[in-house]
Amino acid sequence: MLKSQYTPDLIECGCDEAGRGCLAGAVYAAAVILPKDYCNESLNDSKQLSERQRYALREEIQHHALAWAVASVTAEEIDKTNILRASMHAMNLAIAKLTVTPELLLIDGNRFYNEGLIPYYTIVKGDGKYLSIAAASILAKTYRDDYMNEMHKQHPEYGWDKNKGYPTAGHYTALAQHGPSPIHRMTFKLSKDPAKMNTENKASPIAIPH
Repeated sequence: MLKSQYTPDLIECGCDEAGRGCLAGAVYAAAVILPKDYCNESLNDSKQLSERQRYALREEIQHHALAWAVASVTAEEIDKTNILRASMHAMNLAIAKLTVTPELLLIDGNRFYNEGLIPYYTIVKGDGKYLSIAAASILAKTYRDDYMNEMHKQHPEYGWDKNKGYPTAGHYTALAQHGPSPIHRMTFKLSKDPAKMNTENKASPIAIPH
């Protein structure tokens, strides 16, 4: 069972992102402050849940959270900086949108670029350890999926309603046939055969859905 608090007395905010390993689209992040006595045995890392479970839990989280926010950084901005910086910036944007000011940030992962003054801890695989981080992972994932489903309507050839922008075989095939869309990340490797397309994998993304 996931833990409710890292410390007993502070207002804690869990933070996580979704979409770092994608070839296309914005990266999303969420920040969630849960009540200190909050308990939900169904809440877990978004990657361990079905789509139906994630969306049901999103409603639960948004209803019970003391505060929550979601933010994103575009593919264009990702190309201007890099995916790590963009992911961290999206987290900071989400934190800044909260209607309650946290006293401690719990960041999923092992690195964070803090743009504010709130103290933080980085927690490797934190979305499987703390409820607030798991909640943030679910919001980031579901809101990004909503966004990619909308992008699919504009560019159905890439199958984003299924792959959500991740580097699947079908996504690579569509790229080889149609070339990149306006929301593809041009600093990412957009072909399995680099000779076929004029792109470079400067960001070296990890191709694991999140």
